[in-house]
Amino acid sequence: MASPLPAAFGDDPSFAELLAARPGLSADPLAGLMMEEVALARIAAAVGTPAWVYSAGTLRRRLAALRGALDGAGLNATIHYAMKANDNLAVVRVLAAGGAGADVVSEGELLAARAAGVPASAIVFSGVGKTEADLRRALAEDIFQINAESVEEIEALSIIATAMGRTARVALRVNPDVDAKTHAKITTGLAENKFGVAIGDAPAIYARMAELPGIEPIGIAMHIGSQITAGMSAYRAAYAKAAELVRTLRTAGLPVQRVDCGGGLGIPYRDEIAPPPEALAGAIKATLGDLGLPVMIEPGRWLAGPAGLLLSRVVLVKHGATRRFVVLDAAMNDLARPAMYDAWHGILPLAPAALVAPRTPADIVGPVCETGDTFARDRALPAMKAGDLVALLDAGAYGATMSSTYNARPLAPEVMVDGDRFAVVRDRQPIEDLLARQHMPDWLT
Repeated sequence: MASPLPAAFGDDPSFAELLAARPGLSADPLAGLMMEEVALARIAAAVGTPAWVYSAGTLRRRLAALRGALDGAGLNATIHYAMKANDNLAVVRVLAAGGAGADVVSEGELLAARAAGVPASAIVFSGVGKTEADLRRALAEDIFQINAESVEEIEALSIIATAMGRTARVALRVNPDVDAKTHAKITTGLAENKFGVAIGDAPAIYARMAELPGIEPIGIAMHIGSQITAGMSAYRAAYAKAAELVRTLRTAGLPVQRVDCGGGLGIPYRDEIAPPPEALAGAIKATLGDLGLPVMIEPGRWLAGPAGLLLSRVVLVKHGATRRFVVLDAAMNDLARPAMYDAWHGILPLAPAALVAPRTPADIVGPVCETGDTFARDRALPAMKAGDLVALLDAGAYGATMSSTYNARPLAPEVMVDGDRFAVVRDRQPIEDLLARQHMPDWLT
């Protein structure tokens, strides 16, 4: 049995607290940090670093917990995984096998969902700027629902659907003007945001949808933001407005078959008190339950975030005038959230001795030529040296999908762990690929 892990450093969770809150991870006294039954050091040796690693067991466990919460509240609800969080085919396949559909925002995500085995009848297409190609693909695949976000989109969709001899099943996304109290860059339900139509304009727009050829209005949709941890008040306020809108539409004799509640349920990256799925199910039941309608939810981060991490290796430890810099081979081009949102991610060493060693403050940074390429400041870490391995936690959502090749750094591979086995589910990008699609114009040769 391993020795007790060190206590928390300042206000940060201790290594023991980070592990206790993440059942897919454990500390083995000989093998070090484990995901399910696989030593993460073994994966690093096999595929190199940086590398994304996902836990199939965690995906299944979280999907089952969400399903249980919805069923426990007596809701007729379907789950549509938000592919923008993580569109790896293996991740989507695990969730699809557990009964989840998909929420997509591009033609590419739609094709990925289909390739991963999600039936068209379980796909919702969201997004404020769908192109003609997006809409044509959605109609050709005969997906379950298109969430329209503007009068202009609805008019264009009517023309396209009529020309194709198709009928588009459309939900009108409304903007309830509710503050989700999340990061400004990921709030989507305020009047000033670009998403949806003003809820006051919705009855007239919905009536217009019912008149247009090629359009079948089937319900309303809303999504007020991402990483919502401030309780259920914002959800309740938004869903109450949705319920009132449904009653207004029914009074006008307009058909409403369902309500799309969106997603956004947050997770605890640090020590946030994140609402459990039962709280969300309760908010839906309390506000929409008496309508007698099926509901849909579209979680992304809540399912995938805790299921993934980013493996990285220490390049060197640099002692500055006033700070210790632990320089990793992962960078902001791999995991953009700290640079983009000032996001906090737990960081654990992999070595068993390092998990119980004394710790001192360090800045954990990447090699990219930006001061913003910083994963953590004044984070408590043991003594580190070149070659040591670390894991950046809760990186399963908005990690690989937001990565880039900035500084001509190839995309990292993705690995899935399932019990005592693991497999590469996306290869590391060969560095030659960075040049292969570029062409020199004749006048420069």
